[in-house]
Amino acid sequence: MKIYFTLLLLLAGSLCAFAQHTLKGKITTVQNQPLDGAHIHIGQLHATTLPDGTYTLTGIGSGNQHVVVSYIGYKSVVKDIEFYGNETLNVNLQPESTQLQEVVLNESASQREKKSTANSVETVSSDYIRKNMGGSLMQSLDNIGGISTIAIGSGQSKPIIRGLGFNRVVVTESGIKHEGQQWGADHGLEIDQYAVGSVKLVKGPMSLLYGSDAIGGIIEIEKPKPPMPNTFGGSVELTGKSNNNLYGSSLNLYGRNHNYFFDARVTALDYADYKVPVDHINIYSYKAPLYKNRLRNTAGNELNLHLSTGYVADNFSSIFYISNLHTKSGLFANAHGLEPRNVNTGLHDASDRDIQNPYQDVDHFKIINRTKFKIGSNHFAEIEAGYQNNFRQEFSDYISHGAMSPVYPDYMVIPETLEREFNKNVYSLNARDKFTAGSHEITVGFNAEHQNNNSGGWGFIIPSYVQSSAGVFAYDKITFSQKLLLHLGARYDYGHIKTKNYFDWFATTVDGTPQYLQRAFAMSRSFNSPSWAVGLNYNLESWSFKANVGQSFRMPIVKELASNGVNYHQFSYELGNADLDAEKSYQLDLGASWQKNGFEVEVSPFLNYFPNYIYLNPTPNYDFAYGAGNQIFNYTQSRVLRYGGEVKANYTFYSHYTVGVVGEYVYSEQKSGPKKGFTLPFSPPASALFSFNYNTDIKNFKNLYAGIDYRLTARQNLIVPPENKTPGYSLINLSFGGDIPFYKQHITLNLQVQNLLNASNLNHTSFYRIIGVPDPGRNIVVSAKIPFTFK
Repeated sequence: MKIYFTLLLLLAGSLCAFAQHTLKGKITTVQNQPLDGAHIHIGQLHATTLPDGTYTLTGIGSGNQHVVVSYIGYKSVVKDIEFYGNETLNVNLQPESTQLQEVVLNESASQREKKSTANSVETVSSDYIRKNMGGSLMQSLDNIGGISTIAIGSGQSKPIIRGLGFNRVVVTESGIKHEGQQWGADHGLEIDQYAVGSVKLVKGPMSLLYGSDAIGGIIEIEKPKPPMPNTFGGSVELTGKSNNNLYGSSLNLYGRNHNYFFDARVTALDYADYKVPVDHINIYSYKAPLYKNRLRNTAGNELNLHLSTGYVADNFSSIFYISNLHTKSGLFANAHGLEPRNVNTGLHDASDRDIQNPYQDVDHFKIINRTKFKIGSNHFAEIEAGYQNNFRQEFSDYISHGAMSPVYPDYMVIPETLEREFNKNVYSLNARDKFTAGSHEITVGFNAEHQNNNSGGWGFIIPSYVQSSAGVFAYDKITFSQKLLLHLGARYDYGHIKTKNYFDWFATTVDGTPQYLQRAFAMSRSFNSPSWAVGLNYNLESWSFKANVGQSFRMPIVKELASNGVNYHQFSYELGNADLDAEKSYQLDLGASWQKNGFEVEVSPFLNYFPNYIYLNPTPNYDFAYGAGNQIFNYTQSRVLRYGGEVKANYTFYSHYTVGVVGEYVYSEQKSGPKKGFTLPFSPPASALFSFNYNTDIKNFKNLYAGIDYRLTARQNLIVPPENKTPGYSLINLSFGGDIPFYKQHITLNLQVQNLLNASNLNHTSFYRIIGVPDPGRNIVVSAKIPFTFK
């Protein structure tokens, strides 16, 4: 690992020796009016114009370069320029449609998307992720209203959208649904945030287009766009973090002739046990001291490989996305198993970088093909096919419970430390056909998926299973005028789950006779349901309004139907319910926004009703056969009402200064069942994020920024037993950065100071919150991106 980073640093240094040049100029209309936000591309180098139409693009290699200047609503201009020094290029862009000029000049692409969709949508770029980099992609998105995370240590997390997570939120990558072991609170999301081009977050049910599991929302991850024709280059990204002593690097290389391209990336990370601002943790009745404030055995490492390659033309493209992500991360030793006081602290505290038992080892391989083609001027088709293999192993010291052998038997072929193993193979196929007919923009399509998940290890919680699902849908966006849009959609889904038998590998004495007890029974269940949605957009000059109402569907997962084992991380015994029905959800989403003279205000309320929400309910019974007295939890269903929303307000003044606030609130209540009147687990408390940012250019220093955030989080008193209430807290974060000239090129530097005052805060949606572990303490994050190009 150290050799790898040394080689990357040497490569980064040697690349600085290549000649780098600068392109400057001004982009205007044919009437010489400056265009604010026009795009200038050379390969993956990119610049946008300032309000006066000027731009500066740095880091350009010597020789002939393909320059593309574009602006929505105007004809793109392509120039070939020989670079042997700094060059100037001024361009007058011709309008494509004079009727659209006035609208285009005042709106960004994301603003236009919000005005043409009925759902609550947020889109962020890789630059946003870099400026807000957390321990994982989902943690980097945590500042967006309505988005929170279940953090598993400092390097992994899973998303929560408006209080819903796990298998109620779909994550797609290049159009294919990401499938891991997302049913577990300790199972992170296997996504490399360095390999992300953009992320679109849709808050609210999206079953209409994505089927089961999108009942809470969707996170669409897109890879970087293919490089421009006749380019060859890449970048080196370096990252360091103080809290867990992380060092990491990501090397990117890309190239393209006219139609064929490749884009490859290697990412490696290594981090130590992370620090918390307390010196001990109270685990029920046991006080666990923390050596040097570090949460022992939370170190980890990653090695991620990516390759995108394919053919790109004006009316046809076919791209393959291939990746393999490997992560190895420790689990807080005092929070795994049933005897936190028996942890060998001398072994675990000897080094803050080693990974001892218990730990998890995950390998996720994925190959996706996305093919698009255009037929005529108004007909588009898209096909996505994918294969994934998620191989997850959980290792722990063998501990005998109940009738298990006191000493691990010699005849077992399963390794003594392999507690659980899950091997999931997933085959996916999506197809969409999009065409226009008058004022109608129609999309029809289908999704199909087949899963095969085999369970292993000496521990047990879910059986092996096979699951298949398919759905067809039709969606129509009707444009009555530039102000009024109507959305209509319908879908039908079918799914089938088949589980396998499972018998204990050890004998339990029942009525004096040793028996191998059956923990899981073969089961075959089918589910089907229609879904529908109706939406509306009404856009005025400064105001925009939207509404969306519909019904969504989610088929239960195997853990909910057939689990029968100890959840060692939460000190509970979980029982599935084979008679569960598919979840249904009825939702109403509203939105209103106003923009004028530097002000931007957006309000997004929602109302959500589940007639049969599935949840894990604590019972008065206890298990002594497998878990030494753990409380038994079983899956059941109840009526649930949820409502809340987000509010966002920004004000930009003197061109360089922006103040803003983002607030969010979610309320949920069970209306029936044994926990009637209580909320739902992992319900995020109300919070507000106040920010102040400064952006400017100073001579050769470009895109400079400085910002301060103040997050205020309320107490969470609305809980469902055995959850504990969590106190409110406040955090201060700082950020600085920009494009800095360095040896005739520009490198992008970003600096964050997270939790500036080292405050102790108990995040209600954190994985370790159940045993009182606060979020990490002060963390200084430094990252650098060094681009390079070749002739």
